[in-house]
Amino acid sequence: MMKTILVADDEGSIRDLLKRLLESEGYNVLLAENGKQALNSTQENRPDLIILDLIMPEINGLDVCRQIRQNAETAGIPIIMLTAKGAILDQTLGYHLGADDYVVKPFIWEELKSRIGNLI
Repeated sequence: MMKTILVADDEGSIRDLLKRLLESEGYNVLLAENGKQALNSTQENRPDLIILDLIMPEINGLDVCRQIRQNAETAGIPIIMLTAKGAILDQTLGYHLGADDYVVKPFIWEELKSRIGNLI
């Protein structure tokens, strides 16, 4: 069965790049350009994994992660934070709020692909 990944990032170029890369690996890809869309899509579609940017309009990625973890129906969905915020404090906060992994932009596709495979 094809696995579905939600990519939530406010940068269209990142969304498009990840969509192409993930689809080439056989994943079904959903896209969200802000935190509100990410939460709605998570509720409606129950993706198998979420790639989540931290800095997004409407609701930031940390709040999206926290809300997903607080909802019993979505709490178990793996989340990879993909962000330009690479400071240890940001990473620690991401893990504290429930991220399963944390990848700093610019990312290396082979590394991200491996981390996705480990979580799905």
